[in-house]
Amino acid sequence: MFLKMQAAFQSRLGELLGEVVVPDGRLPAGRHALTREVVLASQRGRLLDAMAQAVAEYGYGACTVAHVVARAGVSRKTFYEHFSDKEACFLALYETGIAYVLGRITETVGDEVVAADPRGRVAAGLGTFLAVLAEEPAFCRAIVIEVHAAGAEALRRRRAVIEIFAERYEAINGELRATDGSIAPLPHDAALALVGAILELVAIRVADGRIAELPGLADLLTDFVLRHVAAGGAPGP
Repeated sequence: MFLKMQAAFQSRLGELLGEVVVPDGRLPAGRHALTREVVLASQRGRLLDAMAQAVAEYGYGACTVAHVVARAGVSRKTFYEHFSDKEACFLALYETGIAYVLGRITETVGDEVVAADPRGRVAAGLGTFLAVLAEEPAFCRAIVIEVHAAGAEALRRRRAVIEIFAERYEAINGELRATDGSIAPLPHDAALALVGAILELVAIRVADGRIAELPGLADLLTDFVLRHVAAGGAPGP
């Protein structure tokens, strides 16, 4: 998964970082034709994927570097070439994964038809968010559940992500109010509460082992969000 995430993330930052082709699977032992840049990219991607798998199985607290390197098929020395410790690896996992999720959402809502409809963007964004989490159960558990055990810095980054989603809902509220004066303003705290409620319901499904059912929440959550983002306005098309 994180090989693909990393490649997608790099493609978005290509102007700054340059393009790197990341191979799938384990690298062959011994000498090979891959450059050091590609080797490191591949190892890093495998380490992030391994961290997600290990954290999903053991929980962040019980997960060790040994669990991660065993799943990634690399040495401890290689791990420490990329990350100073377990926390640094988890933070990289979180940031790379969130960048991928946001990228997928941006692509979805950027569709010409969807982009023209603020209510449609709410539905499309939520649907994509839930679908991505369902596609990657280990990553889902890591960013939804285990992030709470990963320390103050992980929680700070989680808060920043919540702010990003809250601001998107505020922006959509502003668009709707520009064409319908009967729609009430969405206070920032209310936008934060919307995002928090969505994450809590997702967390309940994850904790119950029902990650595959997450896409089924899309209609319910879309209605829930629009009742606040478009409160008091005329129904959408």
